[in-house]
Amino acid sequence: MKIAFHGAARTVTGSKHLITLNNNKQILLDCGLFQGMGYVTDKLNEYFGFDPKAITYLILSHAHIDHCGLLPKLVADGFEGTIFCSAPTMDLARILMLDSAKIQLQDAEFSNRHVGEGEEMEEALYTEDDVIKTLSQMKIVDYEQDSIVDEHITLRFTDAGHILGSAAVHLTITEDGKSTRITFSGDVGRYGDLLLKSPQQFSQADYILMESTYGDSLHKDLDPIEDLLFEIINNTCIVKKGKIIIPAFAVGRTQELLFALNGLELKGKLPNVPYYVDSPLSSKATEVLKNHPEVYNNGVKQVLKVDHDIFGFKGLRFIESVEESKALNDDPRPCVIISASGMADAGRVKHHIRNNIGNAKNTILMVGYCDPDSLGGQLIAGKKVVDIFRDKYEVKAEVRSIKSMSAHGDYEDLLQFLSCQDPEKVKRLFLVHGEYDVQQNFATRLKNTGFKNVAIPEYHQEFELE
Repeated sequence: MKIAFHGAARTVTGSKHLITLNNNKQILLDCGLFQGMGYVTDKLNEYFGFDPKAITYLILSHAHIDHCGLLPKLVADGFEGTIFCSAPTMDLARILMLDSAKIQLQDAEFSNRHVGEGEEMEEALYTEDDVIKTLSQMKIVDYEQDSIVDEHITLRFTDAGHILGSAAVHLTITEDGKSTRITFSGDVGRYGDLLLKSPQQFSQADYILMESTYGDSLHKDLDPIEDLLFEIINNTCIVKKGKIIIPAFAVGRTQELLFALNGLELKGKLPNVPYYVDSPLSSKATEVLKNHPEVYNNGVKQVLKVDHDIFGFKGLRFIESVEESKALNDDPRPCVIISASGMADAGRVKHHIRNNIGNAKNTILMVGYCDPDSLGGQLIAGKKVVDIFRDKYEVKAEVRSIKSMSAHGDYEDLLQFLSCQDPEKVKRLFLVHGEYDVQQNFATRLKNTGFKNVAIPEYHQEFELE
């Protein structure tokens, strides 16, 4: 048996991990889109590093686009097998992949308007028809149930606590009378998340693929999220009469923000300004989450007893049309704008930042992980001048960050996730989905807790499993 790492290898996007059995059956774990990688992003998304037609099964850990966003291209290029995922993941993947297909088409059409004579026309990575075909190949797997993939492969999902529907993947593969247990963490959430249940324990594994996004960080803020939001909104919108722009992923982060703001209203502390969610995808994702109350933790269930709409409050408005979005930039009144994408590298939020970054009254509030090369990453790093739509902009607006709002666990969460394992029985632990320097630091922590054989795979690197 072999395993190869064709994405999220010493970086945090493009999750793709390929297991090849001795009988040549192939299991692909995730098939994500590379994002925020600068000029090489397009090339990375065009080349899989393996033959899609040769893949037998695909197992999807969750619906974030860096884990599911290349599924339709995989199908378009010849993958005809079954895609195993949780029910909420299927619901979210549907809206995210359809949105991605729309963006692919729009980007290609925009680029082709500027193609010179003799230059190659750009094509979308996939179409809406490819997404529809992909959805037809999906099969729902329940949490904590052993699912027979075939006579040699058993699959079990446990809740990873990262986003709605996220799962840690546990495979038992039998070859030549010997069983091998492989766990893929997917993305691991927080213990004590605002909305979701904590990650579940799982049975002993022989091999573990472990995410490491925040393998050298702690998310602890001195104040609760509600208190930080109140302080930032009050200072910017009430005192300085400015705007707050919050880049937020459509799935997970936006709903956490709405829940926290709703909590302020329930306590009578929500500042009286307009609140806008300027992302049609975020609106759809919020409705999907409302349709899956089974994922909520006990704290949220208690709030639901006194408030039937935990994502709605006075002054909130969901923006749909492009015209309405543009009108926000012409409105000088103080307000809070939550908009995708979370790394501020694309989508409507990039326009809002461009229109508000030059005013010291305003605040740009970052609430999640950003690749260092992305616009959000540059703002977090304190750059004084940034490039937006090929123009230079001086950063005069205040840049703030709430680190504890990450959907990724910090190193304490990651170690707690692994605490159910006997390190002596883990033959090798592979670190994926992290920046290399972070992974090296996390590898040291893991070795100090007893995991002696820790590997940090390179892009396309292949390993033999015993």
